[in-house]
Amino acid sequence: MKQVTIQTASRTYDVNIGVEMTNEIVSFIKKSFPDVSKLWLIADETVYKLHGEAFSEDLRQFFDITIYQAPKGEKAKSFATYEEAITHGLKHRVDRKSIVIAFGGGAIGDLAGFIASTYMRGIPFISVPTTILAHDSAVGGKVAINHPLGKNMVGQFYQPEGVFFDLNYFSSLPKTEILSGFAEVIKHAFLSDREFLQDLMHSFQSPENMDESFLTDCLIRGIQVKGDIVSKDERESNIRAFLNFGHTYGHAVESASGYGNRTHGESVMIGMVYALYLSERYCNLSFDMEGFIGWIKSLGYNLKVPSNIGFDILYEGMKRDKKSLNGNPVFVLLKNIGEPVMADVTEEDLKQADAYIRQL
Repeated sequence: MKQVTIQTASRTYDVNIGVEMTNEIVSFIKKSFPDVSKLWLIADETVYKLHGEAFSEDLRQFFDITIYQAPKGEKAKSFATYEEAITHGLKHRVDRKSIVIAFGGGAIGDLAGFIASTYMRGIPFISVPTTILAHDSAVGGKVAINHPLGKNMVGQFYQPEGVFFDLNYFSSLPKTEILSGFAEVIKHAFLSDREFLQDLMHSFQSPENMDESFLTDCLIRGIQVKGDIVSKDERESNIRAFLNFGHTYGHAVESASGYGNRTHGESVMIGMVYALYLSERYCNLSFDMEGFIGWIKSLGYNLKVPSNIGFDILYEGMKRDKKSLNGNPVFVLLKNIGEPVMADVTEEDLKQADAYIRQL
């Protein structure tokens, strides 16, 4: 088992990465919460069908457990699902000595964390991510649900007690989810150093053939990048905003496409290409854009923005982004690989970048 420690102002916890992690989870709960009354497993319904019954039965040998199954993916992060889950908890007598276990991908982590942060004014939660994408969302304590006018607009900062990655769960991931997860790994490379990015471009050639040691190394390096930033700025007062590289345009594309109709990671990949184009114009970034785009296309990323989603729609979405100031989009751009900056970008330049994306 590999371990990365995340230190924030509010809590220090470990991210554990390995195989057959259920025993580690049981031991952690027994040691850290000896008087736990109930485990509240909040799971993606699709993931639960694959892995949840075995996992919950193992936990049931030691703890009282209740299970709430949420819709797959971003559809879980709705007001209706949030209310239904809270009702489930109340009906099944989840109390303040209970622990939420988030079991699924990034969307379930966001939903379950937000439920834990608000249920009876806050109960502990443990994250058990089952996707590569969740190596980003499971670390750092951002929990939220979506609003029809914007992604993650209702939420807060609430750190988990621990995170447990069981690599066995990744074996059932479809290609689309592997690509979605690696978009955030690539983002972390852009924010850290050119060597990390070059290693990825050299070693990651197909989502169908991934070496376990390579995957583990990618997860650890990505988590370390995020953990270092979060430790310095837990509540996104300054540098944590850099972790939104690719997200401003990407979130707008994802929202306009309808939540769940396009993966988060693929949307962020489109947003990163958009931000790289702006970085060349605004920050004189020296970067082989053609080579990078060729690589990500060869992996299977779809960079097309549907023609029925015009720039005006995306611009309104970008203006609602949480980094926006006075209704004007603020972008994370790169002076160099590993040197992010915040920049105001004119509407005209945003429109030109949008035109660039549409001709790829």
